[in-house]
Amino acid sequence: MAKEFVGGQAVMEGVMMRFRDWLSIAIRTPKGNIVVKTQKWWTLGKRWQKLKFIRGFFVLLETLVNGIKALNYSAKVAFEEESGEELSPGAILLSMSLAIGFAVLLFVILPHLLSFLLNKIGMAGNLHSLSFHLWDGLFKLILFLGYILAISLIPDIKRVFEYHGAEHKTIYAFENSLELTYDNIKQFSRLHPRCGTSFLLFVLAISVFIFAFIIPIFLNLFNFQNTWLRHLFTLILKIILMIPISGIAYEVIKLAGQKEHTWWCKVLCLPGLFFQFITTKEPDGKQIEVAVAALKGALEKGNYAS
Repeated sequence: MAKEFVGGQAVMEGVMMRFRDWLSIAIRTPKGNIVVKTQKWWTLGKRWQKLKFIRGFFVLLETLVNGIKALNYSAKVAFEEESGEELSPGAILLSMSLAIGFAVLLFVILPHLLSFLLNKIGMAGNLHSLSFHLWDGLFKLILFLGYILAISLIPDIKRVFEYHGAEHKTIYAFENSLELTYDNIKQFSRLHPRCGTSFLLFVLAISVFIFAFIIPIFLNLFNFQNTWLRHLFTLILKIILMIPISGIAYEVIKLAGQKEHTWWCKVLCLPGLFFQFITTKEPDGKQIEVAVAALKGALEKGNYAS
């Protein structure tokens, strides 16, 4: 059982864990109690799961939906609001649209515009050059780091980062077939190669090379004369290309989880682990207790249902 993957996510005053087709959310209430909710993992179906280099995009969509629902639930429980109300499909769609729209604006459109400005002042090449896409990737990295550092200053987010650390440590103990006790869990690192932070960095790195190779081909094919139309077309193409890019990044993360003890995998995962020094913090015993409750809930349901 310990060879199977367990996924997780930190939420408000708690942790969500996934095992097989089930997820479990454990939240610490203001009164100090732990509330655990276990339910089916919302999925788009299983046909796509065998499609390598494509399935990562569907995993991303599923994770967004389940993550938004878990965050909404955790906020209600953590602040002692009505916890039984589920988000409507319309509310989930709106939340996803806003999240994706913000990500596209900050990590696709803004870096592209900054690279375009550098091209105008002679510091970067045009859309056909590698330098344009290298600058684009550098701006994405700077914005990503700045965004993480900025939100880490928010007290509530700092708490989420501590639960993020508890999630990683608890998963490590499970993967090493240890009993889920505080003493066993606390010894592990809060940095994990299969973290979503590492996934985002792989997306960023892969996008630089994909854009540098694919975009010139399409620009030569369509040969737009108008500068603004050419850049608008490029931005649309970048958004579309995020589907295969996220698929490739998913396969890299999946491989990292299977080969994490090899030297080349450790080198490959170093940037993601570095960023996790920011996105995870050392948890206390109570936070680890919550992560354990979430994992046990997912394991119990997943094993029983199988």
